Amino acid sequence: MAQQTTREKEARLNFRLRSDVKDRIEKAASISGKSITDFAVAALVDTADAVLERHNSANLSDRDRDLFLAILDKNVRVNKHLARAAKTHKRLIVK
Repeated sequence: MAQQTTREKEARLNFRLRSDVKDRIEKAASISGKSITDFAVAALVDTADAVLERHNSANLSDRDRDLFLAILDKNVRVNKHLARAAKTHKRLIVK
């Protein structure tokens, strides 16, 4: 039996699919020169990364962008709540 790489595989995905879909995946994997597992994992990872990137990025209209930047440029007076939050942050987070 082949030795595992230093990074052990700890998780598994199992799913069923139609035979015609499996045939297409097998053909594409073969053309790519990859095993079915490597081909499927690469496709799943690429798709997951794309979905996460779309989820984690914000696309603003020009109006929203201008409004956001204007708010950032505003001079904000420090009130007691903001001062307390900064003090707590410094005490707990910043070292």
